[in-house]
Amino acid sequence: MPSIPFENHLRFARSYVRRTLENRRLNPPSAMLPAPHRPNPASWPDDRLTVSWLGHATVLLNFHGTMVLTDPALEPRIGIGRGFAKLGPRRLIHPALRPRELPRLDLVLLSHAHMDHTDLGTLGKLKVETPIIVQSGNRDLVKRFRKVDELAWGERTEIAGLGIESTQARHWGARMITDSHRGYGGYLIQKAGRTVLFAGDTAYTDALAPLGRRGPIDLAILPIGAYDPWIANHASPEQAWAMFQALGAEYVLPIHHSTFRLSREPADEPLRRFLHIAGRDRWRVLGTGIGATAEVPNHCAGGELSGVRLGNKKPRPR
Repeated sequence: MPSIPFENHLRFARSYVRRTLENRRLNPPSAMLPAPHRPNPASWPDDRLTVSWLGHATVLLNFHGTMVLTDPALEPRIGIGRGFAKLGPRRLIHPALRPRELPRLDLVLLSHAHMDHTDLGTLGKLKVETPIIVQSGNRDLVKRFRKVDELAWGERTEIAGLGIESTQARHWGARMITDSHRGYGGYLIQKAGRTVLFAGDTAYTDALAPLGRRGPIDLAILPIGAYDPWIANHASPEQAWAMFQALGAEYVLPIHHSTFRLSREPADEPLRRFLHIAGRDRWRVLGTGIGATAEVPNHCAGGELSGVRLGNKKPRPR
């Protein structure tokens, strides 16, 4: 994976601290808004693919009976430290579920070491028996867990009946300024003839398009926020939609928006722009509110999604 100059890391770190302190000064903490939806994983059937966006990059999936959680960050703040001593951005909206409300997890996927994706406070509340998959160079962050798999791009493993492949991203992985050894990326998840791409955190890249040519992708989970001014590391809504189209996926779940103030764009702007560019294909967009739950229909099959019948929709040409 390409290296990023040390000066860029240092500039980012300084800017992050400066923006955090300035934001606290200009915007005194107000009450966090409640999540607009509350998922009930206990009611999800085990013979389908069901997903719920819990906030930021945290997604809970029942993948045909296998419960998967991505990038768990469910505490009031992300950043350095623990509990009340944590320094970093505060949530704008409560998570849809708290750690103690999560179902039994069969697998946790961590895309990279950034503190809004690998939140040690949340991870510390998960059972040590939970299997974890990390990108290369990140095993030390999850050493309390008993089963950890570390994957580089293109490497595969199988856990709890799921096939997992590490995928490329255009981002960077350092948790602190100097730990440039840490990998970053996403995951292709497969079971029962279904495929989901969790892209992690990425700027625009054409590296994901070949995945769609290997076979149909039911759902692409793509980041759409924190692009102003970090467009070199985070895709804009329009770029995320272009990646979705290049993948040829059937549905898309936009993440990495509306949860923390990590950049200059208004909190509600990424989703507004994403839905605008989706236009007549807006029906392909799932989980637009934190806690929203959707069953992902099989390709070319009918199904129910948010009360809308999908059986009359035709798959996009591939």
